[in-house]
Amino acid sequence: MHRLLCLHVFLCCLSMALSFCPSQCTCVFHGRVDGTGTRSVLCNDPDMSDIPVNVPVDTVKLRVEKTAVRRIPTEAFYYLVELRYLWITYNSITSVDTGSFYNLKVLHELRLDGNMISVFPWDSIKEMPRLKTLDLHNNRLTSVAPEAIPYLVNITYLDLSSNKLTTLPSDLMDIWPPFNGVPISSNASQKVVLGLQDNPWFCDCKISKLIEISKMADTPVILMDLFLTCATPDNLAGVLFQRAELENCVKPSVMTSATKITSPLGSNVLLRCDASGSPTPALYWTKSDGSPVNNTVQESPGEGINWSIMSLHGIEHKDAGNYSCKAKNVAGAAIATISLTVAGTMSTTAPPVRPSVGTGPTSQGTAITPPIDISKLPLTTPTALPGSLTTPSAAQKPPKPISGNSSQKGSLKEAKNQQGGKKLAADEKSKKTDSSRGLKDLEIVEQTADSAVLLWTAGGLLNDAPLTVVYSPYGEDDSKRTMETKAGSGKVLLDGLSPGMRYSVCLVAKGSTTGKDPCIDFYTEDGGQNILFFIVSSIACILVLPLIALLIYKILALYCKGSNTSLDTNELEKESYVKFETISMKQRTLNSHPTELWARRPTNESERLLLCSRSSIDSQMTYKSDSSRSEYLC
Repeated sequence: MHRLLCLHVFLCCLSMALSFCPSQCTCVFHGRVDGTGTRSVLCNDPDMSDIPVNVPVDTVKLRVEKTAVRRIPTEAFYYLVELRYLWITYNSITSVDTGSFYNLKVLHELRLDGNMISVFPWDSIKEMPRLKTLDLHNNRLTSVAPEAIPYLVNITYLDLSSNKLTTLPSDLMDIWPPFNGVPISSNASQKVVLGLQDNPWFCDCKISKLIEISKMADTPVILMDLFLTCATPDNLAGVLFQRAELENCVKPSVMTSATKITSPLGSNVLLRCDASGSPTPALYWTKSDGSPVNNTVQESPGEGINWSIMSLHGIEHKDAGNYSCKAKNVAGAAIATISLTVAGTMSTTAPPVRPSVGTGPTSQGTAITPPIDISKLPLTTPTALPGSLTTPSAAQKPPKPISGNSSQKGSLKEAKNQQGGKKLAADEKSKKTDSSRGLKDLEIVEQTADSAVLLWTAGGLLNDAPLTVVYSPYGEDDSKRTMETKAGSGKVLLDGLSPGMRYSVCLVAKGSTTGKDPCIDFYTEDGGQNILFFIVSSIACILVLPLIALLIYKILALYCKGSNTSLDTNELEKESYVKFETISMKQRTLNSHPTELWARRPTNESERLLLCSRSSIDSQMTYKSDSSRSEYLC
């Protein structure tokens, strides 16, 4: 009886707690015929300054509207595990904590429009895995963080309109078709609605994908307002996205040196791809499983061009597969794939003795022989070290093996005496394996003033056979330098060299005979000559350019002078006041003085004005008489 009473009290308290409603809010229970229902709470008291903490735990929809709330604290809705709709609209909220929406596992809709939020905690969306609607309309957001992109993948309604956004992360559009690789289908059931209007957009390559979407007629991404306009730069101010043409914005294009490559087992492979675009795209290599490749080199020889080389050393069967080269810039991305096939097999038995070059089956240019029974070796055959190369002398031929058990025992005993006895040291030295003969085709490439690259071919050595590179200035044995490498690498960089010097480099393999190591001499580039050539070229350019400019000036001057001489004489007459004519002596008529000089020429109005202005001066210098008059009379 006591237990039943306690249970009844607990149920009564629980029902009271569920039905309790905050004093500044209104709670409504929407019941169904079967006795179930949902509860919604509306808090719209203008004097409310904090988010209510005593909201019923079975609330499905909570609305806090037109209040004085300025902040959403951490874990403000932790106990509302059934909340699906959260509207905190048209308040005075300026701050939202990262953990404000913790434990809202079933929330579908979050609306924070009409507030003063300048920074939104995008990583808080991960606490709401079922969120589909995010409304941040009419706030003060200035940017969308690139870290927000993974959290917006499942959002189907995103409203960022009426904010202060000037740009968006270039990768944001990659989470939606057609940039996410999913083909566009008119029958797509799921659409994505974006509200981006009423923002001061800066139209450049960063939002080129958004501009491209606005021009598409059929796309799953639906813009609330199709008439988005550019605010800046000045040449695009007020221009619609649908008519905007971006300069210096080109999607990348990528091209590989080959699409399929087959390479022998253990060889070195170089894969190259080239890309172009604006801005200059970056290149990324990935394997068939999507993991990145690190051993790459990338260089941009010019604006808008980039190339990358990926190197694989001593390839194995596990290295076979597809390698993708991805070119990416803010305008888009492009991918090219290279398929690599590894040919050949590798022996699983390590041979104790290796015969001369050219005997036995080969793989990757390295001789591989089956194991040899040492009891069947001839008496004079030396014992070779593992991984070394045995080459019989051309002058000596190995004697035939002695048949019989006694001969085999004698040969074994004599072989042991040769290894341990001092008296046979000279013979053993002459018969020692010369492994260095497997190293051939030495070549120096890419030598500079302070470095050089040495290449070789390990014809008869294992790829992992130890190898020592010895190099020094020619004739200076006391300044030798060494480097340790492996025969299969086939390449080594010699650095720290001096310019304009002759060097000697030798390859020393384990078990090689002294004085028979393959060597090669080379010269480094003379840095001083390059500098001198640059100085001489600069001086020559300085001297030649003025002469060329002077020659061009003379040619232009002659051309202009020839053009001026062809002008019409009438134009010259218009530029002068006096016409120069021959003054002739002529007697006047019967009433004139016989010795009077007079000019017989027409005089226009401009000349008359000029003569009139000088008549007062000339008249004082002219002889006056009753029978004569001044030459210049108006």
